[in-house]
Amino acid sequence: MIYFAMSKGRLVEKSAALLEKCGVDVSVLREDTRKLVLESADKKYGFFLVKPADVPVYVESGVADLGIAGKDTLLEEDRDLYELLDLGFGKCRLCLAGYPTRKSALTSPHLRVATKYINTAKRIFAERGEEVELIKLNGSVELAPVTGLADVIFDVVETGSTLKANGLAVLEEVITGVSARLIANKVSLKLKSAEILPLVEKISEAIS
Repeated sequence: MIYFAMSKGRLVEKSAALLEKCGVDVSVLREDTRKLVLESADKKYGFFLVKPADVPVYVESGVADLGIAGKDTLLEEDRDLYELLDLGFGKCRLCLAGYPTRKSALTSPHLRVATKYINTAKRIFAERGEEVELIKLNGSVELAPVTGLADVIFDVVETGSTLKANGLAVLEEVITGVSARLIANKVSLKLKSAEILPLVEKISEAIS
């Protein structure tokens, strides 16, 4: 059996549609259930439904052979695994955002940045030679500039509608081309190559 780690939420539906094109029985993913461990009817595939940030953890550990996760998550987690394919959906950008009238804040020597991508932000600002105060938030990051907790936020932007609704705007695109990726456990790719590689080939053909 090949085990997939998949994030609950926006990527599941598109991931299921792609796998279905490749002959994977994903009907169990469309059932109304609260189960977190699912198996296809033919017993060829298993699915772990986890939080987005946990997908790379399950794959790196070998509990899951394959996973589908956003590039933003992979950058933040920085796990020891193989990134096999850019699946082309879930496209977004990692941006610095804030009030459009305060873009000068980006050059402030005391810049306060709120983000859930702490590790990624640390690397980026270190590479730029900039010292900033990073504030870890787990959700509703847009609230930070509104309340004065931070000057700007570093977050994923898809359409920008949430920013606009809160009077904010993208001040700088830091990382573009963020999308869903197919990832694999390094050991699984060797031990289960006869099962995994043909599936990867089908997925590659389906997205191209």
